[in-house]
Amino acid sequence: MTIVTRLLHASLLVEDLARARAFYEGVLGLSASPQRPEMRFAGVWYDIGACQIHLLRLPNPEAGLARPEHGGRDRHIALAVTDIAQLKARFDHAGVAYTSSQSGRPALFCRDPDGNALEFVEI
Repeated sequence: MTIVTRLLHASLLVEDLARARAFYEGVLGLSASPQRPEMRFAGVWYDIGACQIHLLRLPNPEAGLARPEHGGRDRHIALAVTDIAQLKARFDHAGVAYTSSQSGRPALFCRDPDGNALEFVEI
């Protein structure tokens, strides 16, 4: 019997918090959570259903590491979306590069301004 019951949050390292917030809030439309306590480093939390994304402004220990062009072949988090065409339009408008799922399902992959890979799956 497993004792792990659900994912609570995923943390992503960012170099420039304002630039990251412009992407997560301006492009993806997320809203910052008021639940984040005061910490010794800057950051922001986003509520997504029962989970959260935590952006942490901390030095990236993997800076300069070569990443695959397609985010599906890299560490990534997957987020559900209701309308993949609307997301494509947002990415196109904001100049965000993305790739389609190589499996043929309705999904896109992109990287945030800090190179973190994100998958978006139409549910």
